[in-house]
Amino acid sequence: MGKLKNIQEHTDKKILLMGLPNVGKSAIFSRYTGMDVMVSNYSGTTVEYTEGRIVVAERAYTLVDVPGVYDIKDSIDDAERVAISMLNEKPEAILFVLDALNLESSLHLLMQVLAYNIPTIVALNRTDLLKGKGMTIDHRVISARLNVPVFPTVALEKKSLQALRDELHNVMENKTVNHNLQKTEEDRWKDIERIVERSVKKTIDPNTYQGKYAFLIKPMPGIPIAIVVLAALFAFVIGFGMGLRQFILLPILRGFLFPAIEQGVFTLFDSELVRGILVGEYGFLIKGIEWPFALVLPYVISFYTMMSILEDTGYLPRLAVLLDGIFKKIGLSGSSIIPIMLGYGCGIPAIMSTRSMRSKKSRLTIAVMVSLAVPCVSQSGAFVALLIEHSLLALVFVFLMSFVAMMIVGIVMKRLNKEAMPFTLLELPELLLPKPKLLTKKIYMRIKHYIKDGAIPMILAIMVTAMLYEIGVLDVMGRGLAPLVSGWLRLPEAAATPLIIGIVRRELAVLPLIDMDLTTVQFFTGATVALFYVPCIAMIATLAKEFNAKVAVFVLLLTTTTAIFLGGVVARVGELLVQMLG
Repeated sequence: MGKLKNIQEHTDKKILLMGLPNVGKSAIFSRYTGMDVMVSNYSGTTVEYTEGRIVVAERAYTLVDVPGVYDIKDSIDDAERVAISMLNEKPEAILFVLDALNLESSLHLLMQVLAYNIPTIVALNRTDLLKGKGMTIDHRVISARLNVPVFPTVALEKKSLQALRDELHNVMENKTVNHNLQKTEEDRWKDIERIVERSVKKTIDPNTYQGKYAFLIKPMPGIPIAIVVLAALFAFVIGFGMGLRQFILLPILRGFLFPAIEQGVFTLFDSELVRGILVGEYGFLIKGIEWPFALVLPYVISFYTMMSILEDTGYLPRLAVLLDGIFKKIGLSGSSIIPIMLGYGCGIPAIMSTRSMRSKKSRLTIAVMVSLAVPCVSQSGAFVALLIEHSLLALVFVFLMSFVAMMIVGIVMKRLNKEAMPFTLLELPELLLPKPKLLTKKIYMRIKHYIKDGAIPMILAIMVTAMLYEIGVLDVMGRGLAPLVSGWLRLPEAAATPLIIGIVRRELAVLPLIDMDLTTVQFFTGATVALFYVPCIAMIATLAKEFNAKVAVFVLLLTTTTAIFLGGVVARVGELLVQMLG
């Protein structure tokens, strides 16, 4: 405790943590600050910078995890502009993370950073993975050539970071900066070639890495493997989620908790209005627990488990490379799969992650795709809960419609906007077995995020819905929507209520349908409407913030009209098929 009391606070002074995307910066940041930070294997997770408190020689500074960038000369995208802005603020020091697996690109960025004449120390990270490829790097060559301290590190091991922290203090105390940098870009690249030639040593045959795993990014057998992987993901999400829901959560809630709640409410309250709000048709104490936690949470857990495994193994960037040719036909690059996959978790980080893209057209295209046709994990869980017991084929068709709609959006946006698509650089991390501790931590954090940003808003929306339903407001609004709901969509008038409350939370346009006595065609119609329906309010606000109000209004109109129009079409086609099949 004595040492803690002697720490001097200098948190107004900043130390920048910089490097390429996916080099272990977030892991180092987490080790030094103790903050919970997600560690991912793909670009885009640190577009927004994070701050934390780091103690160096009994002095506390602010450590800033700067967004990972490849270049800071041209400042093409938001991440690069943020990095340049932070460098111009003249921080106390820079902790630069050099990637042992991508040494040339890392050295190029390091030289650009050193040109700012700020005290700098270098962590040569991922050296453990380089050894697996049969290579080593003599860090002393880099240190001597650039006149900067270089320390080999493994971001996930504490012992390799202690010496780095000690030297960081020496660098900040000694303000002398005299780096040996070439003046022209051409001369710097020649210098990089010489450094790599002198520092990188091959110890065994290095073809083990490429020889084993190059087939994953080739059409054959890469595409069949990708289909199997995605099918396994889909099967696990449905199977594990349904098992958790059917055999554990629902029996506990419906067999023990809900009867106890209902008995307590009827004992404590005589008012029919209060009883209705608490345990009625949209009862806050029943549906507010059952929908977010028994119907949706199981699929949230299974989805994030599989997504975290794909990220931490390093397969997701390979999927991006594999899909690059297909995505280019709709004006996007293969790396677009990353924000799209994020969208199946939550649309908000998916839209925000597009900041790392260099093309405004790509950003807008993916934002519209995610808003219109990518169901978030809560919505996907609601679809599974709604359709799995009635028709697996209908459930498959919902996700097929999602895919087709995304392709149509890409094709239309490509024709409307002739802006050339810039070259996209995507690093392929080493294929690794996920570390159980980090994997568990990531899944836990994402579930916690769902509870905070998904379940709690859903519960509040259910509470408001219960009150409006019991006092008759939703009944009046439902009668007003009857021509649309009963006439065009061929759904019962009661389905107007989910349509109304779905404006607040998309999945609420689905979940109330579960308790209605509908045909398979009606269930599928309701799922179609909910798939393309208005994004949640938070997503609309994010679109306005990331782009402008016009884009937000456009998405609002596009999703609403598409949902209602396609819902009516599906209803009529379904009725026709039922008649034809007898």
